[in-house]
Order: sequence, then structure tokens, then C-alpha cells
Amino acid sequence: MKTYISIKYLYSLVLITIGSLYNAQSIIANGTDWTLSPTITEAGTNYVGTYETSSTAPFQMSLTVSVPALLSSASISARYVPDPTWNNALGIAVKRLNNGTSLCVLCSVSGGNTNYIPLAQTDVAFFSVHTLLALTSFSDIGLQLRLTGVSVTVPAAAYKAKVQFTITAP
Repeated sequence: MKTYISIKYLYSLVLITIGSLYNAQSIIANGTDWTLSPTITEAGTNYVGTYETSSTAPFQMSLTVSVPALLSSASISARYVPDPTWNNALGIAVKRLNNGTSLCVLCSVSGGNTNYIPLAQTDVAFFSVHTLLALTSFSDIGLQLRLTGVSVTVPAAAYKAKVQFTITAP
């Protein structure tokens, strides 16, 4: 009886592990650092205030998203993480530029492509991916970043932040 119970639990553990691996969604962020060095202004004038990465390929950032058929959809959220210092007068926002490429004809990507989504230090809803009947992957989903709040009133320093993406089942 004791052997039967331990084999039963082992069998359950194997099934749960295989099931979780089979149904895993994934997200991969690609890109390079964006370094912004605004030109020094003349006395009495301010900076432009808003800066954006290129909206044409090659993109500063892109995502590859994979979703298994059993989930049918996934939500992508984004946040920024100060690295190590950040000034709260500065704002980071992100926008999706395209749907990327996929072999799935009836699958889709929605949201996040009309207006910039302002990021916070907590997850903010960005866009969603919908799939049918098979593992679906969307690659090279182009992203555009925007930095706002650059001003002579912000103390001169090197401010850095990371943009972090999370994929979850809805």
C-alpha cells in the first residue's frame, strides 16, 4: 500500500510537470540600449522635452511572443524598473508598431498600437495575443519608446531604467 501511494504521487507529479511545460507561454525582448544625450540649450531656453525612438525598422526594441493553443490568448504587460536611479519628472511610454510575423492565419494581436502606453513601476496592460488550435508565435513585434519630461528643471545626472515585459494568461 505504501509503495502504491508513492508511485501514485510520483505519477501525478510527472503529469503536472509535463502539462505545465507543454502549456507554457513565453516572451522574448530584443533590442539595444537607447542612450539619449539632449544638446545643451542656450540660457533661458528649455529642452524639447519629448524624445522617441525610430518608428521604422530596425526597431529599438521588438518582442517575440509564443502562446499554446490551450490558452487561446495571452496578455502582455509592461513596466519600468529604475536602474539604479530615476527622476519621477521623467516618463517612459511604449507603443506597439506592428503585429510582427506569424504563420497562423486566424491568430491576431490587439491593443497597444494606437497611443503610447505610459509605464509605471507596476505592471500596466499593454496588448494581447489570440491564437487558435496550435502553438502560435509572433516574432519581431516592433516597439517604439517615448521619453517625456526632459527639462532644465530636472537635475543633471545619468538616469537609467529598464523596460520589463510580462506575459500572462488572461
